Amino acid sequence: MIVDKAIYSRGVRHTIEGDISDAFDAARAEAARTGAAGEPGGCFVWIGLHEPTVEEFGLVRDELGLHPLAAEDAVSAHQRPKLERYDDTLFIVLKTLVYKDGTSDIEVGEIMMFVGPDFVVTVRHGEGNPLGPVRKRLESDPALLDHGPAGVLYAVCDEVVDHYGVVSHEVEVDIIELERAVFRPGGPDVTESIYSLKREVLEFRSAQDPLVPVLQEIVRGRVPEFAGAREYFRDILDHLLRVDGQVDAHNELLNSVLTAHLALMGKQQNEDMRKISSWAAIIAVPTALAGIYGMNFQHMPELRWRYGYGLVLVVMVTLCVVLYRRLHKNHWL
Repeated sequence: MIVDKAIYSRGVRHTIEGDISDAFDAARAEAARTGAAGEPGGCFVWIGLHEPTVEEFGLVRDELGLHPLAAEDAVSAHQRPKLERYDDTLFIVLKTLVYKDGTSDIEVGEIMMFVGPDFVVTVRHGEGNPLGPVRKRLESDPALLDHGPAGVLYAVCDEVVDHYGVVSHEVEVDIIELERAVFRPGGPDVTESIYSLKREVLEFRSAQDPLVPVLQEIVRGRVPEFAGAREYFRDILDHLLRVDGQVDAHNELLNSVLTAHLALMGKQQNEDMRKISSWAAIIAVPTALAGIYGMNFQHMPELRWRYGYGLVLVVMVTLCVVLYRRLHKNHWL
């Protein structure tokens, strides 16, 4: 569905009434009237869609003459972050992230952007990073809006990368809680939780890591359309590299937490085995003596001795006490 559509002429929003085709015709007429045609931010159309159907996006594709492969990707989603050129149109894919407090899951969505000389089309999939606040931010900043489609791309990328930082902080909180659980005496088995969070961190990395070379291409001036806004994208790249380092640190820390947890579990298992073995050794003493005298052979002198029964009980108790004290002294019990 179409979420919003507007013409921006010299930093001023003009709401579109009518269908998409009328919007582009109005934008071109406005550019010709004001003399803004050809200027970077003179006049352009920004149309935002959320999970459009093939039919809905077909209107945009036909009007702009978008490449069929890029149009198919925009509808079906499930693309990796990238920047591709189709004639004079750029196709950019960003991954959005949403952190779920209840389950500590990271939900991944996508934003596809078609950027041309006088238009921007954003296609959002998933719940992450709704672009309404981005529009309001741009509309309140005419200087940024003057950069035209490049300014829109910057604002969208900035919103996405800033949210990466929020998700990274939430993951760090989860790791701290896991560390406390691992080193808490008598704590629960959190192996499954560690593996689950590690999967989320790897999914986080796969969402943000491919975006680094995309921004590097823009910052190095290899995308002429965004040359006038390179300093803005340099700031985003700095933030993204910081998040990238945090994600790598989270992954390494989870490896360490998992190793420590398995080592502590192994230590606990060894202690349990020692306790079991110690009690088995203590129980073996009366068992052995009872087994010997339970054979009831006729020629066993102690069987008819008046004090034999009491003596055997004293020997059993004495040996058990000696074994218990020795094993306790050696920290087996």
